[in-house]
Amino acid sequence: METKEISRPVRNKISFISYMILEFAEAFKMNKPAAYQYLKQYGGLDFLFNHWWAMHTDDRYYGLRDLYEVCRKNGGLR
Repeated sequence: METKEISRPVRNKISFISYMILEFAEAFKMNKPAAYQYLKQYGGLDFLFNHWWAMHTDDRYYGLRDLYEVCRKNGGLR
């Protein structure tokens, strides 16, 4: 069976998105699966996937604020 190695840019993207989900969960007092589902339901994950490169250069606070705003504008209540 052949195994393929994940490229560094893909690993960086996965690491950052995972980190932001965990930080979102902590900031809004949610467990990890609930934070993932919330971000998925209200467009936060799409935003992360599309803008992760710019977000990773900014402070964590601003990234969480952006995620909050995206989710709020899409019907999220947190």
